[in-house]
Order: sequence, then C-alpha cells, then structure tokens
Amino acid sequence: MKKQFIKVVLSCLVVAGSFSSCKKSSGTSKNVSRATGWKINAKEGGFQYNTDFKEQATAPGLVFVEGGTFTKGKVQDDVMHDWNNTPSSQHVQSFYMDETEVTNVMYLEYLDYLKSVYPPENPKYANIYKGALPDTLVWRNRLGFNETMTNNYLRHPAYAEYPVVGVNWVQAVQFSEWRTDRVNEAMLEKEGYLAKDAKYQAVTGEVEGTFSTEAYLNRPESVYNGQIDSLQGNKKKDSVSTFAKRSSGIIMPEYRLPTETEWEYAAAALQGSREYNNYRGRKKYPWEGEYTRNGQRVGRGDQLANFKQGKGDYGGIAGWSDDGADITAEVKSYKPNDLGLYDMAGNVAEWVADVYRPIVDDEISDFNYYRGNVYQKTAIGEDGKVNILKDEIVYDTLPNGRIIAVNLPGEIKMVPVDEQETYLRTNFSSSDNRGYRDGDPGSSRFFDRFSDEEQEQEGNGRSMYNSPKHNVERDSVGNMIRQYDTSNNRTTLINNEVRVFKGGSWRDRAYWLDPAQRRYLPQYMATDYIGFRCAMSRVGSKSKTKNKTVRGKKVK
Repeated sequence: MKKQFIKVVLSCLVVAGSFSSCKKSSGTSKNVSRATGWKINAKEGGFQYNTDFKEQATAPGLVFVEGGTFTKGKVQDDVMHDWNNTPSSQHVQSFYMDETEVTNVMYLEYLDYLKSVYPPENPKYANIYKGALPDTLVWRNRLGFNETMTNNYLRHPAYAEYPVVGVNWVQAVQFSEWRTDRVNEAMLEKEGYLAKDAKYQAVTGEVEGTFSTEAYLNRPESVYNGQIDSLQGNKKKDSVSTFAKRSSGIIMPEYRLPTETEWEYAAAALQGSREYNNYRGRKKYPWEGEYTRNGQRVGRGDQLANFKQGKGDYGGIAGWSDDGADITAEVKSYKPNDLGLYDMAGNVAEWVADVYRPIVDDEISDFNYYRGNVYQKTAIGEDGKVNILKDEIVYDTLPNGRIIAVNLPGEIKMVPVDEQETYLRTNFSSSDNRGYRDGDPGSSRFFDRFSDEEQEQEGNGRSMYNSPKHNVERDSVGNMIRQYDTSNNRTTLINNEVRVFKGGSWRDRAYWLDPAQRRYLPQYMATDYIGFRCAMSRVGSKSKTKNKTVRGKKVK
C-alpha cells in the first residue's frame, strides 16, 4: 500500500513540475511582452505600461451602476398626448453616477476656485466668474414673496447640502469639466506624479496657470503655464515615466452629464426587481410599488420624495408635513433607490446630455443611445504640436445675452472633425450629428434637395424644427442689442440647443416622478426646479471584479 501511495505522490509531483516548467518557459510573465519577449516597465527604458491595473477606482461622489438591458419609455398613461417616450429596448454599458444631486456647497467650491485663479476684478477675467454664477433670480415670482431664497439659497450654510438650482445646461457641462480636472489633479498628486499640495499652488497664486487633463495628456510640459517641471513629484526620481499617460491607468475618465438613457436606467433601478435574467414587472417610480408613500413597517405612510401634492400643497399642513419640504430638501432626506442613488424622483429635476427630439428612433441605435454627438479633434499648430490656448479666452454669448467662457487659458483648442476623418466612413459622415435622422426632410433620401439656407430664404416651412432664432449683438460702445425673432413662420420651439431634463421636482405633481417622463428646455435657460448630477463612463469589465462568475462559481 505504501509503495503504491508513494508512486501516486511522485506521479503528481512530476505532472505539477511539468506544468510549472511549461508556465516558466512560455514567457507569460505580466512584465514580459507576449508579442516580442521584451521586458515591460524595464528600468533601462522601453515600453511602459500599468500591468498591475485591476479595475477602475470609483471616483469621488460616484456610485457604480452595472449596465444591462431594459425597456426605456413610458409606464403610465400618456395623458399629455405628446408621444415622446414610446417604449424601446435599450442596452446600457456600465457607468458611474453621482450618489446625490450636485449641491450648493459643491458648486460654491467651483465658484471659489474660479474666483481665486481668475480674479473677476481683472477685466480680462471678469466674465469667467460671472458666466459661472447660477441665476439666483429664478426664485422670483410676480405674485409671490421669495426674496429670502433669492438672497440666501445658494450661499447660506442652511442650504449647503441642498441641490443647486438656477444652473443652465451649459454651466452644468462646464462644472463637470472643471471637476474632471480637479479630481485628476488630486490623483496625480496621490500617485507621486505631482508634488504634494501642487494643486493648491495655482489657487494661492504661487504658480501661474492651472491644470487641464487633456492638456496634460497631450502636452504635459504646457501645464501650469509651462511650470510643470517645478511641480513634479517623486515619480520623477524612481521611474522612467516622468508624466502619467492614459496607459498609466490613474487618469480618470471625464465627469459629464449622464445620457438620457443612462439616467432613466439608473433611476428605475430595475436590478432590485431582477429574477435570473428577467425583471419582475415594471416599476412606476424609482422605488417598488404603485404609491408615493412608504409601505414598510418603519416609516409607513411617509412620502418617499418631495413633490407638489396638489394645488397650493407643496409640503402638507404645519406640524404634520407630508414630505418634510416645501421647496427643495437636503440631499439624502429620503431613502435611496436599489442602486444607492438619492432623489432620482422629487427634489429637483435634472439636466441630461441629450438634445431633445419628440420621437426617439429605436432603429438607429439600441446600444448606449444618445442624441447630441458633435465630434471634434485637437487643433494642431504650425509647429506640428497640439495647440494650447495660452492667454486667449474663448467666450460665447448665449441667446439670452449671458456671456459664457467656453475655453480657458491652458486648455486644448478643439476644432470640428473634417473630411480627413469622415471620408469613406460608414459609422459617421459629419462632425455635428445632433440632427441625424430626426424626421425632417434633410433626413430623408431626398436630403440633397433641401438646405437650411434655402428654407430660410424661401420661407417654405419644410424644416420640421423651425424654431425662433433670437440674436444678441453689441454695438461699438459695448451696449447689448437684443434682436427678437418675431417671424410668424416659426412652427416649433425645438432646435439643436434644446436639451432634455428628467425626473419630477418639488414643483411637479406625482405624474412626473416616473423615470420615463421627459421634458425639454433651451440649454441657456435656468429655473428654480432643475439641477443636475454627474456621471462617468466605466472602462474595462461590465461588472465589478468581485461579482464575476464562471459557470456559477466566483473567481477572484
């Protein structure tokens, strides 16, 4: 018996040894190239790559949302008869979304940064800070007394954790861009690519210029107005790579507004109703059930969101409030949905990235559906390098006369893609795709017979989206001249600058709490009931590593 046992053990050792030798001889080490056999991350130089990357870290303020398939569109009766949320099957890639709406204190941090780096008392920078300010006058009502909110809602500590309002779509996008740069700046400092507290030196004025993620990735020597060398961290001493790259795996994807499809998917939180590969019915609200009140033992009867109960009823009678709020409420005042996201119904409605169209064409794309793509590329200077804006500031005057800074010093100049990128492509043929196949004559097979200019001149009204075109100009002494479009030929309010906002707010009835409902507003307008939250794309695997399974068995 003993001899037989020894033979078995020896056989196993031989087999194990052969596997081990095969593994060693095959050159599968993560720091040796399977293509060339060269070392990766060698101290002598050569190819540098993050071979230890596991998965994307969750950036500040965000919650992971695993993607999947769902039915996008209406659940309730279409009492508005606008037919703008017809059901369609969509698939969404995994992404991250803000746990709460962007709050006043978060936005005040943004304003404080702009005020420090671009002092408004300097005439050159005056419109940067002014253009980012929320419109606090949205609280005013001709026959209502709301001056307390006008003066206090944004800045008073009592409202610090309330959602910011009075922010138009353009401002929300610019906040997201600023947030991207600040988070990546902190990440580079944490990983040793920037010196400790380097991120504060631009704020305090010790260093001129500021940090831009895209500028750093394309021309790192231009960051901080060319003073990046004096701000490098300890990575410079012990690494071949002086600057981080996308392949370093520490640069976060950009913060951005969620697409309409992402927002609706996250708000519905259907994963909580999943049973194997099916959903158990459809949810009317971000929570379970057909009612707006809590049916659980703890908190039974409490409202699950703040919204308008009825005419003249924004919060219930004194001493027995229906929802605990008459205007907005502090974030996290109500239970989150099954994904851990707060206030996906009630509080404030939220801007999303999409351009509004009344008909969503589900035949165009059922994967990450989004209308609003304007493809751009980096501008190349005469020296053959990426063009970085040094002292220039690019402004845009919105139709309401508000001046917004589009590009700040130190950022990359972007230009629309041209025929060099579009020639003989099948997946896109132009830079601006906001109006692609949206039902107007230009989207038909007779598209070459129509043009916007001809329709304007002839006044034939063939354009489906024939919205007013207001104009703002300044005379020689700087006075603003507002030119209102008084044409009687206008047939719609929809154009490529009209954006979708989702979710019910404190001003809305329960009908609008349905995640499928959609409304629109020009991107330059702001209200006292629309805010926003940011999202971020997930790179890599669909699921978190700990959730991966192979044939029902968890793998590490």
